[in-house]
Amino acid sequence: MKPCDCQQEERRSFITGLVRWAAALTGAALIHPLLKFSGYTVKPKPRYVKVAAPLPRSGVHAEREFFLFASSDRQQAWAVSRTCTHLGCRVNFLEDKQLIECPCHQSRFTPQGARLAGPAQKNLPVFKVEVQKDETSTVTGYVVEI
Repeated sequence: MKPCDCQQEERRSFITGLVRWAAALTGAALIHPLLKFSGYTVKPKPRYVKVAAPLPRSGVHAEREFFLFASSDRQQAWAVSRTCTHLGCRVNFLEDKQLIECPCHQSRFTPQGARLAGPAQKNLPVFKVEVQKDETSTVTGYVVEI
């Protein structure tokens, strides 16, 4: 074998290895969206947010991630997400109209999170709420599970 053939063989093996790595990376880049599309996700652990009682007279408490609503007797409560199901804008509660509205595209929802109108096609997510009471059955706070 000539010294020249040895160098060509090294070049070939280097280029072959480079092509194989490029093919492997391209394959991984193409498979990643397919795995995301399949919907495999790990659900995050729930977070708990405590809201002290009493709520304002309107019965609505606004946090960054949710609205907390309480019935007139304050014994029942529910929380609705503030993230619009259309494009993810933060929704606002219009107290005078008693509805939730998205400022971006005017999707409207009831205080229970049900879709009324607009481009949003899904209801707002509703979070579990635990009403905390003392020994005299007076409401002392609310715990929202996000």
